[in-house]
This record gives sequence, structure tokens and C-alpha cells, in this order.
Amino acid sequence: MSIESPQKEADVPSPHTRPRFSPRVEGLLDQMTLEEKQAQLVGFWVDQGDELVAPMAGEKKTSTRYEEATAHGIGHLTRVYGTRPVEPIARARWLWSEQSRLQTQTRLGIPALVHEECLTGLAAWQAATFPTPLAWGASFDPDLVEQVGRVIGSSMRALGIHQGLAPVLDVIRDPRWGRVDECIAEDPLVVGTIGTAYVRGMQAEGVHATLKHFVGYSASRAGRNHAPVSAGRREIEDVLLPPFEMAVREGGVRSVMNSYTDIDGVPVAADPYYLDEVLRGRWGFDGVVVSDYFAVDFLRSMHHVAADSAEAAALALTAGIDVELPSPDAYTTLAAQVRDGSLAPDILDRAVGRVLAQKEELGLLDADFTAPPTAIDLDSAEHRTLARRLAEESIVLLSNDGVLPLDPSGSPRIAVIGPNADSAEALMGCYSFVNHVLAHHPEVPAGIALPSVLEGLRAELPDAEFTTAVGCDVEGEDRSGFPAAVSAATEADVAVVVVGDRAGLFGRGTVGEGNDVDSLELPGVQRALVEAIVATGTPVVLLALTGRPYALDWALPHREGASGMTAGLGSVNGSAATVGARRSDRPRPAAVLQAFFPGEEGGPAVAAVLSGRVSPSGRLPVSLPRSAGAQPSSYLHAALGGRTDVTSVDPTPVRPFGFGLGYTTFAHEDLTSAPTVPADGIIRASVLVRNTGPREGSDVVQLYAHDEVASVARPVAQLIGFQRVTLESGTEQRIEFTVPAERLAFTGTDGIRRVEPGRIRLWVGSACDHEETVTTIDIVAAG
Repeated sequence: MSIESPQKEADVPSPHTRPRFSPRVEGLLDQMTLEEKQAQLVGFWVDQGDELVAPMAGEKKTSTRYEEATAHGIGHLTRVYGTRPVEPIARARWLWSEQSRLQTQTRLGIPALVHEECLTGLAAWQAATFPTPLAWGASFDPDLVEQVGRVIGSSMRALGIHQGLAPVLDVIRDPRWGRVDECIAEDPLVVGTIGTAYVRGMQAEGVHATLKHFVGYSASRAGRNHAPVSAGRREIEDVLLPPFEMAVREGGVRSVMNSYTDIDGVPVAADPYYLDEVLRGRWGFDGVVVSDYFAVDFLRSMHHVAADSAEAAALALTAGIDVELPSPDAYTTLAAQVRDGSLAPDILDRAVGRVLAQKEELGLLDADFTAPPTAIDLDSAEHRTLARRLAEESIVLLSNDGVLPLDPSGSPRIAVIGPNADSAEALMGCYSFVNHVLAHHPEVPAGIALPSVLEGLRAELPDAEFTTAVGCDVEGEDRSGFPAAVSAATEADVAVVVVGDRAGLFGRGTVGEGNDVDSLELPGVQRALVEAIVATGTPVVLLALTGRPYALDWALPHREGASGMTAGLGSVNGSAATVGARRSDRPRPAAVLQAFFPGEEGGPAVAAVLSGRVSPSGRLPVSLPRSAGAQPSSYLHAALGGRTDVTSVDPTPVRPFGFGLGYTTFAHEDLTSAPTVPADGIIRASVLVRNTGPREGSDVVQLYAHDEVASVARPVAQLIGFQRVTLESGTEQRIEFTVPAERLAFTGTDGIRRVEPGRIRLWVGSACDHEETVTTIDIVAAG
């Protein structure tokens, strides 16, 4: 007997089934005209201009007047605060008056639901900007991310915002994809755990979170935005769906947004299998599904599965998309389709009922809009403290020959070099207000303090003597700044070289939505700049401020210590010590750090790590690739997905998932677990963690598993548990893991997801390929 997935247990409702709602919602449905129902299923982008802040936003700009669109009410108001720089209190006054107008001047008096982007904080002028989600993953700290979600939700609720378009639960499958910085990790457990924590935090403040992008978006061919997805059913079920399922079942998320892509030829926006059968039937989701911007019309204009807007609307609504965002487009045909009999009334009513139920749940149907806020601090001390903590915990130390932490004695001469050294924009993700909106308004100040890395270092090390040089731009081939940079480094005791990305959209930047790449080399001539500085002989600390992992093998020394089949697949290709041994012994930076867009406090956080006041504790949430040619790749690969003797291509990452150094060291010993665990039981494992180094530090204790013999090819390593722990030098703590055996479930040859009996190898180490302490357990049939 084995424990099976609920996918075969639930009675899946027909797409035409209309659920029963509360008496109040049913009463409203009974009163509503078709035009009033249609109006509740669309948003309106009041401030939509010519700025490119969504795919094809310019081409899709609506010609409908706002007064006309709201004559029968409206479902959503789109990005009231987040489309252009507006003073928050003044905008709140407008919003309160507009909501009051909807209450008093439309027949049913139903206010609008207001949604905003909130991927790195509320995307509004003067609002705090937190580290990008890839940094959340690097922190491996769901408790801290939950606190961040809470303060973001609090700011939103105070401004009359009801729904946030985050978190992104796409599992990273290819770092060439431009939207990697919006994702949390390449591991579904990390994505699900941290994403669900964010959902809990935000929804605790009365703001509904929205899961993006359901499902498959990140698995597009060659990492190209909107490209087709050819993932098999097993990859979708075992890798891509679990984070969404966790956020639905455990986080109670109230909204979901569809993926733009098609899976095996069927656009998700028109696929009732995922939007209805899986999401609602299997998982029991009873919230609202909203379209990604323009996704309904894309069924006509991009996917070409609909002949016109009416057909696109019928496909999407029948599949399970309740609300069309950002503005009325295809769904303006719904009332006419019901009238002419081409669309069943119950399909319309079930979507309208869900929207009204959401508004009832949020308190909108009884809201008082007589007193807008008169003062608000969207970037309070609490916001900045949490932003600083998350940034500090997310910085990953990739190598260090002892140059770090920097020695502050004797007024050190420090050269701070590189295009990202004194750039606030370099600290921000694609969906930060600074890079998403203010890039179109260069005359407008950021509205919040954004100290750069250089400014952070000057404040952190007041006795140091600093020289600066840009060296080159993030993009382009201009090397005219190299001589000044080399001169600055030559005269310094140490050079901090800050390189990386500039986030933007659709060609405006090096990473972000629409900015996919076919190379994983640092953009422009930044590598050449680093190598020129290294050649001076001055010790170099290389800091990569990026939104994706880049191929930094040229900057990193060979890594010792990986062992076992997860490193080199045992007899297939030997140990990891062999891998990379052929690399040349050219000069390299003395230390390398990775920071994934660390947000408004990123500059001071980096400085605190460089000075040693904070010990780095981030871990790689995504493997550091060897090259673009080795992609797509993931640590969740079967034996033949790694380096083998039957191919000349080496996909082994330069630094693996879970890797990260600190200023102290940790030992993991005596991993224990009960020898047998039922398939429907709990794995209770414990490991002794000791701080063997000279100072206090934080460790991310990682528990991995491998199914030694299974009915299908299984990953050589799978993370099944992780915990953050802080220990003083010389102290130890036994860490307990309580892991549902269900985390070992996979989709078998019969298409059913189950926990299969068999021998499981467990280990704890410093990364996925480091088997520091090992034990085995036997999964047995459920009792």
C-alpha cells in the first residue's frame, strides 16, 4: 500500500457547476443585470499611460472612458498608486472619494477592489523597497519573510489596497530567463515554504495575496519569456505545482493569477485542467483567479486559439479565470454572449459570485469611505529594520582567501570600483518602484533613502580612505574608464569591485521581465574590468549585485569538500574534486560575494558584511552555473542529468544549490532517524550542529534525501527540510526535523503521485552535494 495524491480522491466539479454563496452574495446576484455582472469581472487602469510597465501595454491601452467603464460598477481598480509617482495621501483622498462615488452613484453601490504590485514591497512612491524574492530564497528564513509580508500588507491596507500581486511561486528552471529575480529558488520546498510565509504575513493584515504565475511559466523553452512549455506531466506535478499547492492548502491564499505560457500547446489561460480541476477540484481553492495583464486577449493575439475577443473571453471564463486585468477588453463581450445563448449563465454567475464573495470577505461591501488617511509612513523604522535584516541574511559568500572581513586598522586605503558601486538602482529588482516606474520619470526623486554600496562603506568604515572609479557601464563595450579604475586599485590596500545587473523591463536593462539572455557571462565588459583590477596585484573583493546567477567560474577557486553520489554520481564520473581540476591557475579575486538585488538597505548590509560586523549567512537558492550552454539545469536532476562519461558537456555548477560560506565554520554530526517510517507517517530526524569557528554565526542546516531505487528516475538530491540556527563559537545544538513522508512523493509510471516504499538515503551537509553526516531509512507501507 502507498499513500496517494489527493488528485485521485476529490470529486472534481464540472466547469459549469455554480457554487452556492452567502445569502448576501446570492441576493446581489439575483438583483444584478448582465451589464452589472460583467462590470464586476474587469479592472480599469485609471492612470495607464505610454510607459512600458506590462507586456504590450502600449498596444493594449484601452480607449474606454473611465466614466463609461464604471457606469455599472467595476471589479478592480488597477495600480492606483503604482503606475506613476503620486503623493500617497493625496492619492488616498482621490481613492476614498472615488469609492464613495461608486457606493452612491451606481445602482448597487459596490466599491472596487484595489490591487497593486508588491513583489519587493508596495510598488508605490515613497514606499519601502525590500530585497527581491531571489534574496528571500538566499536567506532561507521564512519567519523573517513572513514579517516582511506583514509590514507590506499593513502599508497596503492603510492606503485602501485590498489585493497584492505576489508572491511569484515559479520554480527556477533556467537562469537565462529574465524573471529569475522575481522567483525564490530552484527548489520547490524552499519556494513553497517561503512563499507561503509571505502569504501568511500579508493576509494577516487583511490584504489578499495572489500566487503567480500558475503554472509552468518558468519552464519555457531556453528561458525565453512567454515561450512554449514542453514539460512532462511528472515535472509539472512533482516540481512546478507543489509550491502552489502548499500556499493554497497551508497558506489559505485567496487569489491566483494564471501563467502566460502554453503547456504542450494548450494556453494555461484556457485550460480548465489546471485552473479548475487541479486548483479548485483537487486542492479545494475557493478564492478568485485573476488574469495576468492582457492574458485573456493574448489567447487571440498571441496564442491564436481564439478567432476574436468573444471567443477568447468564453475560453478564459469557462476555464476558470474570474477577472480580466488590467482593463476591460475581451470580457466586455460576456453579457452579449449570455444573451445570445453562446455562454451559459451559470459560468458567468460563478465568477461574479466569487468576486462578490471576495469583496464581502474583505469588508468592502460595508466599507466606510468618509475618512481617508491624513498621514502615513510607508518607509518606517520597522520597514527599514526588516529590509536590512533580510538583506544581511541573503548575502552569499562564495569564496574568501582571508581578505574578509576587511581590516579597519590603520586607515586602510579602499578603492571602490565598478558600475554598481555607487548606484541605488543596482540594489533594486525589476518590480521595484524605482526601476519599474521611476525609470520613466528621471526628474522625480526616489522618495526614500537608498544608500549605495559606496555610501554604506563610507558610513561603516569612517576611518578608511576611499577612492572611486566606475570603470565601465553595466552594458556596452566602452573600456575608456579602465585606466582610472586600474590606477585607483594600484594605489589601494584592497579593491572592492561591484558589478552585475541593472533591472528593467523589455530591453530596458540586463535582467527583468522580457530581458532574457543567451549568455550567462556578466553583461558588457565587466569581466574584463574585474580581470584588469585583479592583474594589479591588489587584493580584490568582487561583489555581484545581480538578478540572476552568472557564470563566475573564472573568478572562483576550485571547491574542495563535495563528496558522494550527489557531487559526482559515484562511479559514473568520480568525485567533485576531479570536476574542475583542469581549470587554469590564473589570478582570481581574493573574495567573491553574491547579492541578489538586496533592496533599499542593501548598501549598508553589504558594508556590514565586508567589515565583519555581520557574518555572511546566505545560501545559494539557485545553482551558480558553469555556462549558458549547460542550461537548463537544476540540482534536482537524475543521475544522467549530471556529469557523465557519455557526454562531453559538464553541467556541474561552479557552486551548488545550498552553498554559502561565513566567517566561522560549522560541523554537522550524528544524523539520526528511526530506521523505518510508514508511507503516511513522519520522518523525525535530528543532527548535532557545532560552531567550530572563531565567532558567532548563523548556519542553514539542510536535510537532503535520495530514493536509492525507485520506479522512475529520481533526483540524486532532494531538499526535504531546512532550519536556520545561530550559535556562539564553540557551542552546539541538536536540530530536530519533523518531515512528512509525503515530501518524498512522486508521480509514478501510472500517473499517480504517491510515496513509494523503499530505502532512502538522508544526509546533512553544507550544500546539496556535501554528505557530511549520513543515515538511511526504509519507507514501508502505510499502516
